Amino acid sequence: MKRALDLFRNKYFLVTVAFVVWMIFFDKNDLYSQYEHKQQLNKLEQERDFYQKETAQVTKDLDELNSNPQKLEKFAREKYLMKKQNEDVFVIVKEKKKED
Repeated sequence: MKRALDLFRNKYFLVTVAFVVWMIFFDKNDLYSQYEHKQQLNKLEQERDFYQKETAQVTKDLDELNSNPQKLEKFAREKYLMKKQNEDVFVIVKEKKKED
């Protein structure tokens, strides 16, 4: 018991404990802030990976459209409903079945 009291009276021990408590709870880079920054970093890395995949896919599609005239025509007809001068385009929309 006396040894514990001597330890709490030691100014170096008290300064060390105060420093650790300050760094864990009160500093601008405390544990909670570090956890939040880590979560945000993980989220941003996931978004980066998603956008890199999307960019690769769009680049691949663009290369196909630039190199293949049939793909370009198909893309224009489906996406922008374009047509040739002497033809008609009919858009068929399937109705969803209602479940009662």
